[in-house]
Amino acid sequence: MSAAGPLIWLHFRSRRVPPALAALGACAVALWAALEYHWSFGGAGGATDIPMIIEGAAAAIIAVTTHGPFGESERATGRWLPFLRLSMALALSGAAIGLLALAAAVAYSPQTGVYLYSGVLGVAQNVVGFAGIGLIFSLVTGGMIAWTGPLGLVVINQFALIANYSEPLTWAARPATDRGGWISAVVVCAAGLAAFTIRGPRVRPSGE
Repeated sequence: MSAAGPLIWLHFRSRRVPPALAALGACAVALWAALEYHWSFGGAGGATDIPMIIEGAAAAIIAVTTHGPFGESERATGRWLPFLRLSMALALSGAAIGLLALAAAVAYSPQTGVYLYSGVLGVAQNVVGFAGIGLIFSLVTGGMIAWTGPLGLVVINQFALIANYSEPLTWAARPATDRGGWISAVVVCAAGLAAFTIRGPRVRPSGE
C-alpha cells in the first residue's frame, strides 16, 4: 500500500493527467463564458448546443489520456494496470463534471436569464456518456485519436437537436431528466469503463 500512491502518480503523469486537468479547467471557463454571454447557434436547442460541445470536448480530453508511452511492455508489468486505468478514467470524469458544474454555478443568475438549461444532471449525463464512447474508441483506434469518438457523437447529437430527433445514442438531445437518455448514457459509460479497464487501449508493436 505504501507504493500505491507513487505508482498512481507515475501512471497519471505518464498519461498527461496534469495538463488534461488544465484543459478541463479551460473547458469550464469556456462554459462560464458561453452562459454569461449567451453564446448559441440559435434555433431549436439554442440553450444546450454550446454546452453540449464543451462537454464533448471534455470527454475528448479524457479519451486522449488513455494513450500511454510504453506500449506492450507496460502490459507485462503486473496486476495493477487495470486498477490504474479505472482510477484514472473515474478521476478525470469526476473532475470534468465538478469543474463544469462549478462554472455553471458561478455563472448562475436567473434574474438575467443566465443558467445551464440542462443543469448538473445534464452535465453528468453527457460527460459520462461521451467519455464512455471515447474509452470504447481507444480500444479500436488507440488513445491518440480516440477523441474522434466523443466529438463525432456530439455532431450527431447536434443534428438530432436541430431535427428534434430522438434515439438512444442521441441522449444529449433529450431533456436531462429523460430516463431513456440516462439509461443509454450509463450503459455506454459502463461498457467503455469495463472494456478499457480489462483490455486497455489499442497499442501498436512500435509503442505508438
